[in-house]
Order: sequence, then C-alpha cells, then structure tokens
Amino acid sequence: MLGSAAGGGVPQWNCSCANCQAARDGKVQKRTQSSIAIAADASNLFLVNASPDLPLQIQAASALQPKLGPVRNSPISDILLTNADLDHVLGLFSLREGGPLHIHASVPVRATLENCLGLTNILGAFCGIVWHEVHFEQYGSLPGDYRRIGSASGGALQYRAIMLAGTPPAFAKQSLPNEVHSVAYQFLDPQTGGRLLVAPDVAALNDELCAALHDSNAVLFDGTFWSPDELSALKPGARSADQMGHITIQRSLEFLKAAPARTKAYIHLNNTNPVLAPDSREGAAVKAAGIEVAYDGMEFEL
Repeated sequence: MLGSAAGGGVPQWNCSCANCQAARDGKVQKRTQSSIAIAADASNLFLVNASPDLPLQIQAASALQPKLGPVRNSPISDILLTNADLDHVLGLFSLREGGPLHIHASVPVRATLENCLGLTNILGAFCGIVWHEVHFEQYGSLPGDYRRIGSASGGALQYRAIMLAGTPPAFAKQSLPNEVHSVAYQFLDPQTGGRLLVAPDVAALNDELCAALHDSNAVLFDGTFWSPDELSALKPGARSADQMGHITIQRSLEFLKAAPARTKAYIHLNNTNPVLAPDSREGAAVKAAGIEVAYDGMEFEL
C-alpha cells in the first residue's frame, strides 16, 4: 500500500500573512489543499477527500494521471469523504468528465451534500454517483477495479471508518443530534498487514481513535492549527480552533510522538500555522518529535 499526501493550502489567494507572503517569495514551500491518495497497485488508486485544487494535484503526480489506452481513463477508483466541508468535496466537480464516481461517506455526510449542495443532481447530469455507506467497526473492502474484474489474490484494500465528534459545515441548514458528520479512516493492506490512519479533522480524541493511533504503521493527523487562537490573532473575530473542530498541535504533539507508527505527519495545515515556516521553533518542535509536516507529493509505503 502506497500513500501520498498534500498538506494544506498556502498561499491562500486573499491572505497576506507571513506564511503566504513567504510562499509567494519562495521562502516557504507552496502547498495545495489536503487530499490523500492511496494505491493498492498501479491501477487502483483511492482518494481521501477531493480538495478544490485536485486537478493541480493530478497534474503534479504521474500516478494519478490517465494511462495509455482508452482516450478517457483514470486510475482513481473511489473517493472517501471524511466530512462534507467544501475543502473536501469541491474537487468532485472536477471529476465530472469521467465515469461514475464511487463515493464513500456516512449517511449524514451524503444527506448534507445531496440536500444542501445538490451533488447527486449536478453530477448526475454528467458522470453520475454510486454512493457507498462507510463501514464502521468491521473492515470492508475497497474494491476498485476488482469490482469489475474480480481478484483471485484477495489483494483489495480494506478500510473502516472511525466516528469522531464534529458538526455539519456552515452551509448545512439542518442536522439531527448525534449524527456522524466527521470520520477518520483506517486502511488495512491484507497482503502486508500494514495499517494507515487518516484523520484530518479531529475535534477530540476518543477510545477508538486512540486504539487506531497505536496499531497503525502510518498516521496522517490533523495539524490545522498550532494554537487555539492562532487565526483570531490575524483575523479579529475568527473562531478558535476548538470552535472549528480541530485539536491543536500543541495538544496532539505529545500523544502523536508516543504513537509507535513508523511514518507520522501532520496534514490539513492552515496557511497561518507557524510550523510551515522552516526556521520556526514550532516546526523544530514537530521535527524533534519525529513527526513530519506533510507536503505535496509526500509518499510512503507500507
């Protein structure tokens, strides 16, 4: 199983914070928004979330590009959504020129996208959507091309969703209490036994997430903000990290440091996060803990 990550979005188009200015000047590495690509093999790629700049990510990664053969084709098989945030779903519209999109989501996330964004109606006029309800507790298969050609080797990746605390996005008009609006995903490669945890939106730890942290070989974890009031320091009146549903790196650094995973990285980085600056003390603290700050094209194998 091969994983690839993009970090956060910097520079932001309308932001002149220190990180964004430094990125424009070539002093901070530019990053697209957070999407994860997972490969079972060269012809079976799965995405966790589809960020608005997904076409740029595809152009920059040969593994995501069409292969020689039919004029229209793509190795991208399925897309798994952690929630209904615009930053995680707008890239789906850029995939409308292909075949039906196989999208995995919790029932409330699907309902939000259908009722508030009209996702099924819009994409139904182009490629169409095949919805898959995510698997909780027990692992389920990610079939990819295996759904069409079968797999005698049993090589299909498996995954399970982990329920997280979270609220629906701002554009959602209605929601019911106790609905699952946010999930993390743990992937299992049956051939290698490798496990990958992808958790870009973590409001708080729970027992199941902690257990996954300690039995995964690679962890991609919410690194949106370094500190609680990081955004409001630059934008008066902005919500805190807690109000936006993100645990801060200040709170997660020690328990992530203690996790036994061989590969650990912070993803989903806000453009204001000081860890993006290569000479920052915050970035040095993350590095000293044995954790990477995700960047576009980052790859690892399990």
